[in-house]
Amino acid sequence: MTKLLLSIHVLASILVVGPIAVAASMFPRYARQTAGEDGHSVGATVLLHRICSGYAIVGVAVPVFGIATGAQLGVLTDAWLLTSIVLTTIAAAILALAILPGQESMIESAAAAAAAAADGTGAGTGDGADTKRAAARLAGLTGVFNLLWAVVVVLMIVRPGSTTGA
Repeated sequence: MTKLLLSIHVLASILVVGPIAVAASMFPRYARQTAGEDGHSVGATVLLHRICSGYAIVGVAVPVFGIATGAQLGVLTDAWLLTSIVLTTIAAAILALAILPGQESMIESAAAAAAAAADGTGAGTGDGADTKRAAARLAGLTGVFNLLWAVVVVLMIVRPGSTTGA
């Protein structure tokens, strides 16, 4: 049973967290391009946001199967696992409370700017600087999110202080 839980946990990590990490990393680049009125970039930002938000929901499976695996192995109180749980919680909070809302805000701003440009009421209002600043902030948050996951992966592999062998 442990091998099955561990396999599901690892597969979920790769197939769920990987796409979120990639899509969230690509989002700021395309969001910056929306300031230049590129219709393809707006579509790309919407798609990347859908990937991030959709996979975030399914991503709950990663810690669920991780905790189930840890319980089977009897390592739920090991420092490396507790640290991984804390880092995973922080990464999830950054995604849910900062990255996803930031993406939504940028998409809404791009849609409002496109509507204003189509009406002829707001073209060239200088929103490009705000978009680039928001994209830079989002890129930084995404970098922290990805770094946290990288640390969790290393902790899962190395398991410092583990008595179950490495």
